[in-house]
Amino acid sequence: MTACIHSSRTQVIEFECNQNYVKFCRSDYPDPFSCKPISKITTHKHQDYDDLWLEMKAEARSDIDQEPILSNYYLTSILCHSSMESALATHISMKLSNSSLSCATLYDLFMGVLTENRELIMAVKDDLRAVKSRDPACISYVHCFLNFKGFLACQSHRIAHHLWLQDRKILALLIQGRVSEVFAVDIHPAAKIGSGIMLDHATGVVIGETAVVGNNVSILHNVTLGGTGKNGGDRHPKIGDGVLIGAGSCVLGNIRIGEGAKIGAGSVVLKDVLSRTTVVGNPAKLIGGNKNPVKVDKVPSFTMDHIQYVNEGSDYVI
Repeated sequence: MTACIHSSRTQVIEFECNQNYVKFCRSDYPDPFSCKPISKITTHKHQDYDDLWLEMKAEARSDIDQEPILSNYYLTSILCHSSMESALATHISMKLSNSSLSCATLYDLFMGVLTENRELIMAVKDDLRAVKSRDPACISYVHCFLNFKGFLACQSHRIAHHLWLQDRKILALLIQGRVSEVFAVDIHPAAKIGSGIMLDHATGVVIGETAVVGNNVSILHNVTLGGTGKNGGDRHPKIGDGVLIGAGSCVLGNIRIGEGAKIGAGSVVLKDVLSRTTVVGNPAKLIGGNKNPVKVDKVPSFTMDHIQYVNEGSDYVI
């Protein structure tokens, strides 16, 4: 299962998965494109994504030139792999393995999922681009890939969600548990998450079972997308494309946050929020009103005809 590559500086072990992935990812289930955009399908240019992997390899070589002490780490994590799928499966499996759950077993499982579902690896690369463009602390793609636990937790969830939709729920829940222990991020494997996601810092992020997160969403640390504790069934928030959720916010219940909306840090949101508006506070209130109007370009697809906006600082009423 492994091949040793010798060099003058180090010994590199490259995981090569030569096993039959059919036993890990059953072909009799439909291919669940779990990371399709909520509102529209994004067209990917395959050459662009191949270029991204080559750029990551170039970044890794540059980092080795600056810090030769990290040469073995970069070689085994990035440079010895022929594809991003192999590198990601290896890196996550090493993070989530423990004394009773071997790295090799997880690698076989993860590699099977990543190679089976092309849309999943496209979403992974969208996430890389999102973090690089939105987070000033991200100095390179390879830095995000290796060190940002929000990124790694999100990719682990994508794999768990794929397994959940294949009715392999025990495995999916196991991955959820390990991600929670290792990365302090708890995302139920049934939750639907789009592409271009940034989980900034990520510690304390909780996303419930029936939550839906659109594309190009940014979520900061200590955010909860949860239920109110009063209802079963579909009980978690639906987050539109391009939403920003500030640190320490709680969005609770089966409510809808319109595309492009912003939720201020520390807010508690219990009601629907229209597109391209900002709410802050506990309970969350609309910023705007007669003195400082907030422009709404269009009403979201889940039209809320009976929402009223009152004076600045007042609650928005449903």
